[in-house]
Amino acid sequence: MLQAADPPAATSAPEAQWLEFPGGPGIGQGKHIVLVSGDEEYRSEEALPQLAKILSKHLGYRCTVLFAIDPETGEINPNRNDNIPGLEALRDADLLILFTRFRNLPDDQMQMLVDYIEAGRPLIGMRTATHAFNIPADRRFAKYGNDYNGADYEGGFGRQVLGEKWVAHHGEHGVQSTRGALAPGAADHPICRGLADSEIWGPTDVYRVTLPLSGDGQAIVLGEVLTGMQPNDPIVDGPQNAPKMPVAWVRTYRGGRVFTTTMGAATDLLAEGTRRMLVNAALWCLGQEDQITPDLDVSLVGEYHPTPFRFDGFIPHRTPVDYR
Repeated sequence: MLQAADPPAATSAPEAQWLEFPGGPGIGQGKHIVLVSGDEEYRSEEALPQLAKILSKHLGYRCTVLFAIDPETGEINPNRNDNIPGLEALRDADLLILFTRFRNLPDDQMQMLVDYIEAGRPLIGMRTATHAFNIPADRRFAKYGNDYNGADYEGGFGRQVLGEKWVAHHGEHGVQSTRGALAPGAADHPICRGLADSEIWGPTDVYRVTLPLSGDGQAIVLGEVLTGMQPNDPIVDGPQNAPKMPVAWVRTYRGGRVFTTTMGAATDLLAEGTRRMLVNAALWCLGQEDQITPDLDVSLVGEYHPTPFRFDGFIPHRTPVDYR
């Protein structure tokens, strides 16, 4: 399933706190995508560099990948929820891809995210982005936290921007994997171009989603809860699949296009269909849906052996340059 290609030449930022993958000829020439990692369980620090390589090498987008960094060591430490350097890159970003979990960032870092989000600029949320932030009530940006219940921003960033916050596991975590099926009426959506039922798969489980989707939300992919951890395992017979939960949907926020998927762990990217869904979503968010073709190259770039998801499962003593 692994596919090898020469990775694009990448450069590390000062003190190697983030990565830059150059743009070039192709669909993405002249556009900048910022990918922000920072979760304790699903190895976003591995998934997002690979996704950036695909977008850079195959399609020509300039990509910046940011990480949760321990300021004392300069190493990637997803358990540090209070530091993601390099968010200044959002000032000229055309698309933000966010894959964080329960971050409690300092005000100056949150301000750069909030400036981007509230301007209604294109956004993709992956897996735990539904609960991207966990900010105490006495903090300036508390309303973006997953547990915020004020009437002015109920449900925080997840519910207000992406369309859903953290609710619960719907499939049995670590026991029942997810196979994607195109949602009724979604087959003609540009994000589904080149996709077929059963091509989207990941060992992560289906998250519960409040139905119907809020606002102008439209389900794109429904998650079939499988009996086991292989893509060809049968579907669970029972209420977990009646109805099936959306695992990918689109909506708008302040006029900007938003795509959310509760899939996307590093291991999920081994499935070509999952990668194609994410790449197609990036083009759709950028308003480039006319350039989505069924044969877009979404092959893996370089060696890719993702770490299985679990808490405290990150590879220690790595810096961003290790993912070049």
